[in-house]
Amino acid sequence: IAALGGGYGAMLLPSGLAAATTVLLALLKSGDHLLMTDSAYQPTRHFAKVILARYGITTTFYDPCIGAGIESLMRPETRVIFLESPGSITFDVQDLPAIASVAHAHGALIAIDNTWATPYFLPAMQLGADVSIIAATKYIGGHSDVLLGTVTTTEPLYERVRSMVAELGYSVSPDDAFLALRGLRTLGVRMERHQTSALQVAQWLQGRQEVKQVMHPALPTDPGHVIWKRDFTGACGLFSII
Repeated sequence: IAALGGGYGAMLLPSGLAAATTVLLALLKSGDHLLMTDSAYQPTRHFAKVILARYGITTTFYDPCIGAGIESLMRPETRVIFLESPGSITFDVQDLPAIASVAHAHGALIAIDNTWATPYFLPAMQLGADVSIIAATKYIGGHSDVLLGTVTTTEPLYERVRSMVAELGYSVSPDDAFLALRGLRTLGVRMERHQTSALQVAQWLQGRQEVKQVMHPALPTDPGHVIWKRDFTGACGLFSII
């Protein structure tokens, strides 16, 4: 947060899913429309499809590769566009700046799940996100011994989201907060090693007869490589194969 300068606020929550659902509840109300990437983390999709629908919030799941074409899906009641880049399982890379430009022109907000890259490899707020969500259980914690989520917002949204955190009764223990701070000390070293090791495995898998496709944005053959190279400064250790 300090590296981003002023104008931002951050908070810890018990998990990444708690972070994502809290943000959606804070930014949406009955009658609103949500645009959510079709490649979002399945529990987040379920929350939008089932829980938000119960309270009169409509969700449209869009093609993650739509880019500026998302303009065609905007409605007068569209309040939030939810991104996850790369997407879960399929690792589609989204054009965050293009989507953010459309959203802001229509008075909508951008929320992104930035767990895969973390801010170390993707400066989501600088590329147009209003809210960045991270499952800190993964790379922020880094030692498989803590369950955490983080939310970073622009200053105008901080109290709105922070109030929802309090209203839902979420809190994080001092010990868990300490474990996240400990993880941050080695985040850069770990992410660089994850990137190097995963690319070696991904390149090896590309040569295997049993493998039809390797879905890793850092590979030049990946459909999302051009946008990844433009917006990201690196890749973590997670990818998938067919």
